[in-house]
Parts: sequence; structure tokens; C-alpha cells
Amino acid sequence: MFEAAELGHKISKAVYKEEEPKLREALLDLQYQLHERADRSVVILLSGVPTAGKGEMANQLMEWMDPRHISTHAFGAHTDEEAARPEMYRFWRTLPPKGQIAILFGGWYTGPIWAGEHQKDQALLEREAERLVRFERMLAGEGTLLLKFWLHLPHAGLKARMQTLAGNPRTAWRVNDEDHAYLKHYQQNVDMARKLLMATNLADAPWRVVEGSNDNFRALSVGRQLQEALEHHLARGNAGESRIDAPPLLPPVDGVRLLDTLELNHELDKPAYLEQLEVLQGRLNRLCREPGFRKLAVAVAFEGMDAAGKGGSIRRITEALDVRQYRVTPIAAPTDEEKAQPYLWRFWRHVPAHGRFSIFDRTWYGRVLVERIEGFASQAEWMRAYNEINDFEMQLDAANVIVVKFWLAIDPDEQLKRFQERERVEYKRFKITDDDWRNREKWSQYIEAASDMVERTSTPFAPWHLIGANNKYHARIAVLQTLCDAIEARLRKRPSDKTAGSRKKK
Repeated sequence: MFEAAELGHKISKAVYKEEEPKLREALLDLQYQLHERADRSVVILLSGVPTAGKGEMANQLMEWMDPRHISTHAFGAHTDEEAARPEMYRFWRTLPPKGQIAILFGGWYTGPIWAGEHQKDQALLEREAERLVRFERMLAGEGTLLLKFWLHLPHAGLKARMQTLAGNPRTAWRVNDEDHAYLKHYQQNVDMARKLLMATNLADAPWRVVEGSNDNFRALSVGRQLQEALEHHLARGNAGESRIDAPPLLPPVDGVRLLDTLELNHELDKPAYLEQLEVLQGRLNRLCREPGFRKLAVAVAFEGMDAAGKGGSIRRITEALDVRQYRVTPIAAPTDEEKAQPYLWRFWRHVPAHGRFSIFDRTWYGRVLVERIEGFASQAEWMRAYNEINDFEMQLDAANVIVVKFWLAIDPDEQLKRFQERERVEYKRFKITDDDWRNREKWSQYIEAASDMVERTSTPFAPWHLIGANNKYHARIAVLQTLCDAIEARLRKRPSDKTAGSRKKK
């Protein structure tokens, strides 16, 4: 993969001087087209051998194009905020909105490449590659153009470059101990990088290896590839329309759907409910004050039919917690800012830090429920979402975030009774809308979509908890019991150390 980048390519100053103005004009025009259309974003990853010109290349692109529509991001040691969240959190936050370009130094490859170079752990490298492939396929499905450049130097070229930089007082700061270590173990490091690049060399996001010895060759090579990719990308339709990452959904042969079998009615009177409520709220309070909870976080996800009791269950949880320890996030229609980002971005923003709760009233499952049913998402988009959601929840679990998901179910008669009460009681009228009444006409579609959702997204690390909620007292107790059990089970297991390896200084 690196052989062609060790041929000693050169571009003369005269050729560069002739070609550079034409390239600048083309790139600037394409950038403005991208910004005006605002239907997709561009992410440029600059990785490679130390001192191969990543910084110079970023500066060149910023000079050639309008810097108002480009952002640059470099990644060092994790901040406290980042260390308390999933590994990808720092990159989720840097993704540009549609119409914009972001340049990332190393990006999500900084950690895996560093781990591979210093730990020589093939199994770790394979796991990281699988995770990154899933993430990049999600970006491609969202219409993001991802350009991955590896700027390469052969061993002799790296050694000469480091000597030149170190010998000049104005550039000596650019050569550090890690660069010397890289040079000392050059072949091993390049072999590990080659394995990672080959494992993540996707059709939607291929690696582009460019020799970095000659500044003019490097600049024109990267610039022309960016020009070609932008032209091709802007000429395409919606990249996500043709991608479906799940097998076809077929109705059950006997016509019985998963949620059709759920028992909705349970016996529990108010005195017994109040007695159990006090016990469980006390248990929850004690669990989240245990020392081990400081290394955990909890994401509680509520879905279910309208008026199934999500709000009442949430209030019984928050009554047991310190108000500084949780955040309740109600999910409504996406804003313009959220529409300009990948679908999961609006939920990535609310991932809880260690020691805290994030409680979602409606969730990321809207894509496979209301958006599927109402046609707000194409079939390709909501079919692809199953895998993307499972991957998101797996990352939360790996970061010691306990994911507890509830589907609260009631029957149509119970829903009608609750709707009528909401219209009758003045302080409950805000809970009922015209859409709620209209959604009753699509009851069967919601049962079908929810049954598919549970079937495809109930995993060992984030199982669904299906609760019959015709009796609201039973539902609230079942929610608290399940939540306490999930936290206690994780507390009794030692949380894995997520700060080791790739989270050390890059």
C-alpha cells in the first residue's frame, strides 16, 4: 500500500506555479457549491508518518478555500469530559454540519494507530478496525464525503526530514521523543499502520496514500484528489438512498407479532404501590451514591404508545435522585441544526458523563418508529438505523454507560380513557394533541414497527424491557425494579478500565 509513495515523486516549482491557481479556483467554486446546497458535509482526515506535512497540508487547504466554511481539529490527551464518555465522543462533536468541511488531524485513527505502534496487539487492532468501519459506513449512509489521506515518508526520507527540522532552531520544536521512537521502530510501525489501513479501506471511504517528501507534489496530489471527489460527490444523488444494511422485514407467518403477546393488565392497588415505591426509590438513591457508581453512567430510554405512562415513570425515577445528578431530555421533531448533522448526533450530545443519568422521553428509536410510519425517513434510512443504533448502544456499554430501555404498552381502550381524561382535566390538556388522536388510526403499524424494533435491537448489552402498563402503578414499580437491578448488576461487576491503551497520550 505504501510502495508507490516511496518512488521519490517530485513536482517542479514551475509546474506548481502554473497548476496551483487553477486548482485553487476549482476548489473554491466546489466549496461554494457545497455550502449553497447544504445537503452533505465533507470530512478530511490527515494522518501518516510523523513530519510528513499534515500541518502544512491543512494550512494549504485553508489558504486555497474560504476558511469561514472549514474547521480544523487536532486531538491530544483526553480531557476529563472526554474520558468520562465513549471513545468516539470527541469525534462526534467535531463532525461538520451539512455544507461545511472539517479537517481532522489523525481523527479516529490516532488512537488505534498509536495503540498498534506501541502495544503490537493484533486483536486490539482488529477490534478497532471493525468499530471504525461501522462508523464510516454510517457517515457514508448519511451522505458525508470522507476523504482519508495517509501522508507517507520512506525511512530515509523521515530520517532526513527529522534531521533538517531538528537542526533549525525555528523548527526544532516539531520533532519530539515520540517521533524518534517512531523512526527507531519504523518498519514495525509502518507494518502495523498498513494492516489498519487495509482493514479500513472501504469503497465509500478509501485510503489515499500520498508521498510527503516533495511539498509541491503533496499539495497538488491532495488538492486534485479533493477536487475530483467533490465533483463526483456533488454530482450524485442522496448517497443514503441506495444503502440498506439489514435483511428484508417479513411479517410472521401466523400473523402474531411480538407485542401482540405482551400481557397488559396486572393487579396492584394504590396502598401496595405506595409501599413498594418508597422501598424502590430508596434503593435507587442508595445505589447511585455508592462509590463504584462514580465510574458508571446510566442512559434510560422510554418508548411506547402515547399516554402509556412514560412521563409518570420518569417522575418516579427523578424523585429518588439528586437534581444535579440527572437530565431529562424530551425528544421532539429535529431542529434545523440537528437536521444538518447525522441522525444520531442529536443523541450523542446528551450522552451522560460518569456518575450521572440521562433520561430520554422518546429516543433514537424514532427513526424506526414514527419516521418509518410517517415516511419522514426513507426505507434505506430506517433499515440502516437498526445496525447504527446497535453500534451506538454497544459503544455506550463499552464506556460503562448502562443502557436501560423500556417499552410501555397499553391497549386502545385504555389509551382512549387516558386521552379523554387529559382533555377533561385542565392542567393535563398540554399532554394531548391532534397528532395523538391521529396516531390512533395507525395503531397496527406502530405495533408492527415496534415488534420489528425489539426483534432487531434487543441485545445482551442493551436489552428491551417490555412492560404492560394498563395499570400505571404496576408499570412504575416494574420500571424502578428493572432500573435498580440493572445498576446493581453492573456495580457488582468491576467496570472495565476505559482509560487504558488508546486513551493515553497520543
